Amino acid sequence: MSSEVAARRDAKKLVRSPSGLRMVPEHRAFGSPFGLEEPQWVPDKECPRCMQCDTKFDFLTRKHHCRRCGKCFCDKCCSQKVALRRMCFVDPVRQCAECALVSHREAEFYDKQLKLLLSGATFLVTFGNSEKPDMMVCRLSSNQRYLLLDGDSRHEVEVTRIAAVQMLTEGFPPGEKDMHTYTSLPGSQPVSEGGNARATGMTLQYRAPGAEGVTQLKLTAGEDANGSRRQATAWLVAMHKAAKLLYESRDQ
Repeated sequence: MSSEVAARRDAKKLVRSPSGLRMVPEHRAFGSPFGLEEPQWVPDKECPRCMQCDTKFDFLTRKHHCRRCGKCFCDKCCSQKVALRRMCFVDPVRQCAECALVSHREAEFYDKQLKLLLSGATFLVTFGNSEKPDMMVCRLSSNQRYLLLDGDSRHEVEVTRIAAVQMLTEGFPPGEKDMHTYTSLPGSQPVSEGGNARATGMTLQYRAPGAEGVTQLKLTAGEDANGSRRQATAWLVAMHKAAKLLYESRDQ
């Protein structure tokens, strides 16, 4: 990838919307796949009462719009200002109680899991039906749009082309079969999620440009050496969370 293309991918600009200042990609095509679009606000004339507690709006009881869902609330039901990184807001914005709770939960992804994904981890990587895995470092690109795999060769997987993610686990009580946790994305079939178990690997199904059907990629955490197994396990858990956010973004 040329430095000019990389610069275009990472370029950002500051814009002002009715909800506040946002730092967004200069080119929309290079936006984060985990991002959410700003909602359309419910028109003032269509919400004479708070959509949570049914309090009637008047001169003293002002209406406020939640920046995440766009609905109308009174100040009591929409008083929290919470960071909303999935919409690229620079400062915390007003949200209703339900949306604020979701945004607080997502903050953990941006504060912890995303950093793990960007730093990367080492895996044994198997492409398609190949019998020989390659040792590679897998990480998320700085603009969050690509999984980058570096080893003797280099590969890129566009995150938006991922169709399904399946987590491979171990560590269930004796007598129980190892199960797989599975994040279903559009076009895939969901299966049951496992319980408390350690992540050992992951399979990704994605649609490669110009190829028919889906291609499979398998990541396996190697034996623990210098803490690499622990880093790989944490990376897998973070990627599983990222896949769920990706599904939510597509389902918006």
